[in-house]
Amino acid sequence: MNLLIAALGVLGVASSGPLIAGTLGATSVSALAIAFWRNAIGAAVMSAPVLVREPRQFGKVTRHEFTWSAVAGTALALHFACFITSLQLTSVAAASALVCLQSAWIAVFQLFRGTRHRWPVLVGLGIAFGGVVAITGFDMGSSPEALLGDLLALAGGALAGLYTLAGGRARQTMGVGVYTTLCYGLCAAMVAVLALFMRQPLTGFDAGGWLGILAITVCAQLVGHTAFNHLLATMSPLLVSMIILLEIPGAAILAAIFLHETLPAGTYAGLALILAGLAVVVVGQMRNKGGEADAAAPKIAGLGTD
Repeated sequence: MNLLIAALGVLGVASSGPLIAGTLGATSVSALAIAFWRNAIGAAVMSAPVLVREPRQFGKVTRHEFTWSAVAGTALALHFACFITSLQLTSVAAASALVCLQSAWIAVFQLFRGTRHRWPVLVGLGIAFGGVVAITGFDMGSSPEALLGDLLALAGGALAGLYTLAGGRARQTMGVGVYTTLCYGLCAAMVAVLALFMRQPLTGFDAGGWLGILAITVCAQLVGHTAFNHLLATMSPLLVSMIILLEIPGAAILAAIFLHETLPAGTYAGLALILAGLAVVVVGQMRNKGGEADAAAPKIAGLGTD
């Protein structure tokens, strides 16, 4: 059963990039509309069990919890703005791989905060960012638009790392239902403000556009991330983190099949380097010298984003 759930989880998160790119290319849906409705629907779904069982929990949120939830929600909103826009400029495979660097960004942020990583983490960071150089180098030669898309996806990964760290602080004392409702709700509100400022419509789409928004929300948010949250109760965080990395080749394969996306061989080499480097980073972060799980490391990097 766990194998089936893991397969559904990988398929769900890997479908995010291709579904978003396909929806943006075939309908009048705007990038920020996808981000808004995905989070608004996610907040509504996550709030329902809490409202039914323990509605008073929302009134018990402290200033500290709200502040960190707001930081996480703001980072998530900017993450979606960068990532979804990048899918209009560069390839799905490149954007998905670059945004998946959030676990590497977490390690970098920890370095700035004085954390001393073991050498495998540093080696993994070097390998992963070597993949970034390969991908952006090939895109630089193809078009300035593709390079801009790569940079936006890279920024989206950094913002996802910030979202994960801020969410970790909030989740120390908050239940998952209350936190995700608050975070997704604040994210949706922030995206609505961005859409108003950038004059991107949030409604008025045809049936195909709404179907695309629904498919993205169900596949990536509700199926993909719910599956990984379930696996965390029955499998080690290290193994779940490694399984999530399959999003990188999964997105490339789905984009090739359904969007007929073809890439230079050097770009595929960059994807492989990022995948290998992130695997080393995840293992290095989550194993201490004695071989036990490192309690200080983020247990999962990426749930609730793409």
